[in-house]
Amino acid sequence: MKKYILALDQGTTSSRAIVFDHDGKICSVAQKEFTQYFPKPGWVEHNPNEIWSSQASVIAESISAIDINGLDIAGIGITNQRETTIVWDVDTEEPIYNAIVWQDRRTADYCDKLKAEGLIDTIREKTGLIIDAYFSGTKIKWILDNVPGARQRAEQGKLRFGNVDSWLVWRLTRGEVHVTDVTNASRTMLFNINTLKWDADLLKLLDIPVSMLPEVKSSSEVYGHTKTTIFAHEVPISGIAGDQQAALFGQMCIEPGAIKNTYGTGCFVMLNTGEKPVKSENNLLTTIAWKIGDKINYALEGSIYVGGSVVQWLRDGLCCIKSSSEIEELAASVPDSGGVFFVPALTGLAAPYWDQHARGTIIGITRGTTTAHIARAALDGIAFQTYDIARAMAKDMGAPLTELKVDGGASRNNLLMQYQANLLGIKVVRPKITETTALGAAYLAGLAVGFWKDLDEIKQQWQVEHTFDPVPDNEEIAAAKQGWTDAVRRTLTK
Repeated sequence: MKKYILALDQGTTSSRAIVFDHDGKICSVAQKEFTQYFPKPGWVEHNPNEIWSSQASVIAESISAIDINGLDIAGIGITNQRETTIVWDVDTEEPIYNAIVWQDRRTADYCDKLKAEGLIDTIREKTGLIIDAYFSGTKIKWILDNVPGARQRAEQGKLRFGNVDSWLVWRLTRGEVHVTDVTNASRTMLFNINTLKWDADLLKLLDIPVSMLPEVKSSSEVYGHTKTTIFAHEVPISGIAGDQQAALFGQMCIEPGAIKNTYGTGCFVMLNTGEKPVKSENNLLTTIAWKIGDKINYALEGSIYVGGSVVQWLRDGLCCIKSSSEIEELAASVPDSGGVFFVPALTGLAAPYWDQHARGTIIGITRGTTTAHIARAALDGIAFQTYDIARAMAKDMGAPLTELKVDGGASRNNLLMQYQANLLGIKVVRPKITETTALGAAYLAGLAVGFWKDLDEIKQQWQVEHTFDPVPDNEEIAAAKQGWTDAVRRTLTK
């Protein structure tokens, strides 16, 4: 009987399910968007039950599309939007508040308070992270402090916390399994990446009971089996990784120095640093790439809050395009941005600036500026932000980068990818399968159940679709870099 791996890719704007065969080829895909809530400026929320229902719906759709059932699925891999925080009640099995999304800035002032108290170095040494509202820890504290009765229930051991991976496993196993993996744990600002344990000092600092937290596992092992009626038979859940770590693995960036960028709602540049953490001197994050068996890999990461979502803003906010797919044609209708620079700090600026209070800036507008110039500047802004992070990574590693592997929706934009290569001065490589986030989760799940024998077997499946070679560095590129630096300087609030 032919077997498959089912990957659940639970993202910021949609839930997807992708079925892969043994050759790593996509057999079916199902996707469903869900509601975004913006209750106050800077606040972003999701309904956890809608996350689950949308994920359950696409699971059913993806397996029925090729007429298979649970017996045909060797394992399930889960990859998820990281840092997004869900707290639920053990007795009712219901969330006590909406999921607070990674983009949410409501705890920015509290994070500033922690910085003022001199905790920057302590938290970085333990977690590899900077103090920022981006991460889960301060979001959990906010829920406990602001939902009536929550703190009392937490202290009684009646509440559970999880990022989206934990929530999905809990629902798939009907509450039998409360786990996360090291990659998701490393994004909470509560997990010590040196000891690989929840940190008692940080839990005390944020007043979070340890009873709320999931058990931390590796990224590739059998955590439990499904109990849901979606499957007529139990299916092992055997792989978990946060979306960016899963993409790094799916791109087969398994050697130290290998680097990828995922162009999604945000953009996330990640570089494999091997079996020891590298402390960044250039405002990047040190994080866990994955753990397989007893072997752990670390990574440097630079996060960009607004990547592809700037195109959604052009569509829905500025209304200069009717669909996201129009952006490349509109931007290509002009030779360049006409001196316009767009810093898309719509939810603050992340690496390497970490300005929580920065807001979007467009400069250089003249009477001759058109929507095409702004569209071009928006795409350029994605490439410039990636350039800033790649430059910081090269400094941290003490060596120049040689190539950048790319994936995610916007990596299909040839105009953007060529400009990215020009700015970086290195080749940009796009694989045949750009769904590398889901593919990475599938690979991790498949390794755990013997679907794939080892990494050597998987490496043979990775194939190049297109390589973008940089044009020689010239005055125009140098001037554009200077213009971007000036635009960022005007955007920063500190």
